[in-house]
Amino acid sequence: MAQVDFGGVRKEVCLAYIPDAKVDEYVIVHVGFAIQRLDERSARESLAEYERLGVLEEEFGDGFAAAARQAAGEPAVPRPRSEEE
Repeated sequence: MAQVDFGGVRKEVCLAYIPDAKVDEYVIVHVGFAIQRLDERSARESLAEYERLGVLEEEFGDGFAAAARQAAGEPAVPRPRSEEE
């Protein structure tokens, strides 16, 4: 078992399928199991796509969504909209 950081949300994850996973590596987690290793570029692209689809807000709330925005090169905290927008 290991702790995985989901954009500030830490969860226990089983490493049975990727026992050699190391700190600072990116993994895909499904139902509590790390099932695939990703390079940083793929991880950032995946986070941005999950954010676009609204998956992150449903699953993790604002903390994870902020990480996805950062991965997409946007500010972690969305800027307030003006009344003209």
